[in-house]
Amino acid sequence: MYLNRTHFNSLLRTASSKVTSQSVVRLAAIRAQLNPSPISLFSHQTRTMSIPTTMKAVVVEKLGGPEVLEFRSDQPVPTPQEGQLLVKNNISGVNYIDTYFRTGLYPSSKPEILGREGAGTVVALGPGSNPYNFKIGDRVAWLTTSGYAEYTAVPAVKAVKIPDEITDEDAIAGFLSGLTVITLAKETYAVQKGDWVLLHAAAGGAGFLMTQVLKSLGAKVIGTAGGPEKVALVKSLGADVVIDYRSEEGKDWVKKVKEATDGRGVDVVYDSVGKDTWEGSLEAVKRKGTIVWFGNASGPVPPLPLAKLSPKCVKVARPTLFGYIETREEFEFYVNELFALLKSGQLKVKIHNIYPLEQVIQAHTDLEGRKTTGKLLLKP
Repeated sequence: MYLNRTHFNSLLRTASSKVTSQSVVRLAAIRAQLNPSPISLFSHQTRTMSIPTTMKAVVVEKLGGPEVLEFRSDQPVPTPQEGQLLVKNNISGVNYIDTYFRTGLYPSSKPEILGREGAGTVVALGPGSNPYNFKIGDRVAWLTTSGYAEYTAVPAVKAVKIPDEITDEDAIAGFLSGLTVITLAKETYAVQKGDWVLLHAAAGGAGFLMTQVLKSLGAKVIGTAGGPEKVALVKSLGADVVIDYRSEEGKDWVKKVKEATDGRGVDVVYDSVGKDTWEGSLEAVKRKGTIVWFGNASGPVPPLPLAKLSPKCVKVARPTLFGYIETREEFEFYVNELFALLKSGQLKVKIHNIYPLEQVIQAHTDLEGRKTTGKLLLKP
């Protein structure tokens, strides 16, 4: 006869006191088939733990300001494919690059879930091999996309286990930004002891970390920041000169840079501001110096006539982090260096605020309004 689930569960409760233990085992096996566990949410090849079918996430369907960030509570949980992990995010990073994808400065397909980094717990392993030996329950930090969500399907090749000594929050406060500044200071331009370095936005998420990295390398750092509070913060990190570009005196920051370097100019400029600073950066750099543009906080650098580089034989670079960590070996090398700095206390992170995922619009508004110092995080 047909035995439905309700009838069976009632029968099992009634019979359990009358049957042998072997019979109970058999009945329990039948019940497992009638009441499948959450593992059936994924392929039978996928190793997993209990996972819901929907999640909270922030979706962008069209280009625009912070108002296009739509918080949803019914977004489907992604299924990890071969070579992927499913991570339940504990914390996600907010980076200026997220605003570029939101506004269309950097093209991307819509709809999309923003967010390039996060930290959390592995709850499922995709089918196939597991060359990096991840396990269910591992605490990991990752780099990919779709971080503004409770769950993210992450390429295993871009995930690493977080050391016990480092919290999820500190890991992500220093992860994408920390890897960026370390590669900028060691590969884009190899900073040497005694080099004069001009660092724009020195109190921002990346600037806060980069000031410390530059000083650890023995550089003489000139930082720009907006407002007395930010100036004091950058000075506390050991910067040699800090210019408040919002002050009357600091508006001519190129002059201040020349004064600090006895008219010579700096060996290298790290410029994440872009449109508002690019011409001044060209003036402030020395003969045979280097300018590194790595962001567009005020807008992109306009098309640059190459003849502008000729008088001082200036070198320019426009790097991206992912070009430096393309291979697993490169990724692990720089992550290990970053984690060592965090564990030793040589690199300190600063968290501006941890916003609930529902307040993502406020997070973007604060970031673009230059109201923040240090890192912005989201709590899914």
